[in-house]
Amino acid sequence: MNENMSIDYLRVSVTDRCNLRCAYCKPFRGCDFIKHKEILTFEEIHRIVRLFLQCGIRKVRLTGGEPLLRKNIVQLVQKLGAINGIEDLCLTTNGVFLEPMAAELRAAGLQRVNISVDSAERESYKQITGFDLLPRVARGIYKAIEVGLTPVKINSVVIRDLNVSQISALAQVSICLPVTVRFIEYCPTGSPTRVGSDCVPNPEVRRIIERKFGPLVVVLTSDTNGPAFYFKIRNSAGFIGFISGRTSLFCRSCRRLRLTSDGKLRPCLYSAHHYDLKKLIRSGVSDKEVLVLLKRIIEEKPKYTKLNSFTEGFSMYKVGG
Repeated sequence: MNENMSIDYLRVSVTDRCNLRCAYCKPFRGCDFIKHKEILTFEEIHRIVRLFLQCGIRKVRLTGGEPLLRKNIVQLVQKLGAINGIEDLCLTTNGVFLEPMAAELRAAGLQRVNISVDSAERESYKQITGFDLLPRVARGIYKAIEVGLTPVKINSVVIRDLNVSQISALAQVSICLPVTVRFIEYCPTGSPTRVGSDCVPNPEVRRIIERKFGPLVVVLTSDTNGPAFYFKIRNSAGFIGFISGRTSLFCRSCRRLRLTSDGKLRPCLYSAHHYDLKKLIRSGVSDKEVLVLLKRIIEEKPKYTKLNSFTEGFSMYKVGG
């Protein structure tokens, strides 16, 4: 393992269910959902996270599917927030259920949220997600800012012929609100979604923004959670970010692991290799025995990090993005 690379970030998918049908994520025809009994319990998630903290993990992100669909999700946040050693406890959501839950999540220990929004216009949002829910998402964004789930980051996946027309409108959100709008290059999966694999490179996205708002200003941030590069439209309240997973290679600096809702630990989004933690912990092994595997997973991660060379078809909603 690269001695300079610290594996300190764990993404935990708490459900494969989602209330939206985003064109690039969920299959157009049906979803093979995981059976309830195969989903990790809160106690199992807590145990895995607690033991990972003994191996150097310091940042935990809850994902889905849509994590706010998981029954009693606030209780899980509270359980994880009470673990000594977590420096950053956050959550990625589509924002539909965020407004009524934001204050409770914050009180339970959640520190911040990322909100997936691929359009700033109501009709376009409906076409992408299948539902006319953008006003509810907007209220969730305002509520997250109000209760202190900050910095709020808005994640926007850009796909040609789907939402390129929304780039300027999304960027403008960062002018009006103290949020970071991050443009993410589309990473195709093997599942039969409603779109092709036509990724819009972020340099093109940046040119569109700069034609509208002028040159972006590079900003230095303390955000070390991922591969985003940050900029600012002059005199804006927030920031612009770019995550270029198709046109840039950042495997050597990847510090994250992914735990799926059914207990599979994936060292890399694009690798077929995984470790079945659920099977192990349900076999009745001791914490010491689990720790042996977790330390080996971290040690072996670099050899399974293979961006742009995924070897199996998978659905993004099943592995937590």
